[in-house]
Amino acid sequence: MNTMETPINTTPDTEIKTESMQAEAVQAPMQSADTPLVETTPAVEETVMASPADAIPAPETVEMPSQEVNLLEVDNILDLEEVQYPQFTLAKNKARFLRMLSWYRSKREWLDVAPMSGLTKLFKSQTKELEGIRANKLDYEMELETGTLTPSQRSYKKDELKMCRVQEKMAVQLITKMQIKIKSGRR
Repeated sequence: MNTMETPINTTPDTEIKTESMQAEAVQAPMQSADTPLVETTPAVEETVMASPADAIPAPETVEMPSQEVNLLEVDNILDLEEVQYPQFTLAKNKARFLRMLSWYRSKREWLDVAPMSGLTKLFKSQTKELEGIRANKLDYEMELETGTLTPSQRSYKKDELKMCRVQEKMAVQLITKMQIKIKSGRR
């Protein structure tokens, strides 16, 4: 059998490419000092420049102005309209707030038909939970006062403090209603 061998190229491809690039560079005409280096600059400037009126507004400016109320002045958070709800930095905190709101609403409605045993059990658990809420609130207030937090930590702690204030207010209101119901049920 007769096999044909192909010749092996001993020059690497990079050497061939550099030789052809050097040859092109030598053949390129030199620019004189009078000719500008880039002639397309004015056309680029015309397409890049835009007036501020043509700019698209940021999403924050499109939204309705917030009508957030001071939580300390509100008697019953459950009676607030949706536009008056506290504003949170994170969407998960708003979802948490809405779940908490619906839980307290359902418990307030449940108080009308609640048996005395269930009422006292809920009363005990809510008073214990209120102590924890107040402790967390104090912790968040102290951390915010130190001034050693990064901006993201600061906004997170402000959200948590706001959540504690809302939860404390709703828990106090629920406990008050339960106390009235318990006292009137024992007579």
